[in-house]
Amino acid sequence: MPKGQPLNVPDDGLTTRQRRNRPLIMVHTGPGKGKSTAAFGLALRAWNQGWRIGVFQFVKSAKWRIGEQTVLERLGALHEETGEGGPVDWHKMGSGWSWSRKQGDAEDHAADAAEGWAEIKRCLAAETYDLLVLDEFTYPIKWGWVSAEEVATVLAARPGRQHVVITGRDAAPELIEVADLVTEMTKIKHPMDAGQKGQRGIEW
Repeated sequence: MPKGQPLNVPDDGLTTRQRRNRPLIMVHTGPGKGKSTAAFGLALRAWNQGWRIGVFQFVKSAKWRIGEQTVLERLGALHEETGEGGPVDWHKMGSGWSWSRKQGDAEDHAADAAEGWAEIKRCLAAETYDLLVLDEFTYPIKWGWVSAEEVATVLAARPGRQHVVITGRDAAPELIEVADLVTEMTKIKHPMDAGQKGQRGIEW
């Protein structure tokens, strides 16, 4: 896209403004670092535009408070106090089995994931948010806890002007097919290759 100009303009009857403002489905996938980080960066942009933001966090432990949550919730509080930016809701879906395996079994986690998806569907139907961040949502789909076909169908038919960004490795083909934007994070090098664990301010 040289100078931000699309290479092809479809003959769809839409004006430039209508086409520019179409709600997007975005997928950040691949084995590299930065999928969630990019999605939360997008949420910061959205907050600055006054959008209503809903974050639905899967997989990571519900007891683990990541840095982005603190920042976005404080921005949500700032909106409530001053009207600046937009409102922010942060939903932790389930117990986060892949990071904390002590509580519950596979059936419990599957039920939690299904309820998380049910809540997302309710929010989509009600047009609660302008931007929904479905963090690490590819995993419950990959594990068969949530139907990829249903997710693709519901997202494609969502009403209004709702942007959705989904993060996680191994995005299902159905997600990639329905998405407007798909970015694959490819690892070239990583500190873990040299035996270095995650560190404060970089991973959380």
